[in-house]
Amino acid sequence: MPTDMQGSHRVVGYRDLKVWRQGMELVASSYQLMRRLPASETYGLASQIRRAAVAIPANIAEGHGREHLGDYLRHLSVANGSLMELETELLIAQRLGFLTEAECAPAFLRTAELARMLAGLTRSLKRRYSKP
Repeated sequence: MPTDMQGSHRVVGYRDLKVWRQGMELVASSYQLMRRLPASETYGLASQIRRAAVAIPANIAEGHGREHLGDYLRHLSVANGSLMELETELLIAQRLGFLTEAECAPAFLRTAELARMLAGLTRSLKRRYSKP
C-alpha cells in the first residue's frame, strides 16, 4: 500500500481501502458457510447469500470509482443494504436449521465490523466534502 511523506497510508485505488478488503474476506467466509447448505437451496438461499455477499465489496469498489461524491455515497449505502441482507439470510439459514449459531458467529462479527467501517467511511466522506 502506498505511503505519504509522514508514513501514513494513502488510498490510491479501491483495493487500498480496508473496508473493501474486509468485504472480500466476508465473501470468502460466506461462500464457506453457503457450502454447508443443502443442495435443495442451491438456487434459493445459497444463491441469495452469494449475490448479497459479492455485492458488498463490488459496490464499495464501484462507488470509489465514481466521479461524484453522491454516487460514491449511494454505492456505500447499497453495500450497507447488501450487508444487512446477508445477515438476514444467514439468520434465516440458522432458523431453518441449515447452519448453527456457532457456525454463523464469525460472520456476524465480521458484518458488525464492516457495518461500522462503512458508517465511518460515509461520515468521513461527508465531512471532508461538506467544508465551505
